Amino acid sequence: MKQVTIDHLRPNEIMNIVDEMRKAGMTQGKDFDFAFHTASYNNDGHEAVTPRHTVFTFYDDKWATFFILRWT
Repeated sequence: MKQVTIDHLRPNEIMNIVDEMRKAGMTQGKDFDFAFHTASYNNDGHEAVTPRHTVFTFYDDKWATFFILRWT
């Protein structure tokens, strides 16, 4: 199992990637899963402590390699 993190993309951009992954033959829940995380900010709300990011989990190394070469 491999995890790949992509920073700063908006939810609609992530969903475009997921749609392309499905068209490439990957099945969510079998070949990959993903989790979107919103940014977290410090107390004044102006500086992101943790950026918006999405973690993709791959259950087969070949799909992780394909993903890295295509989208990172």
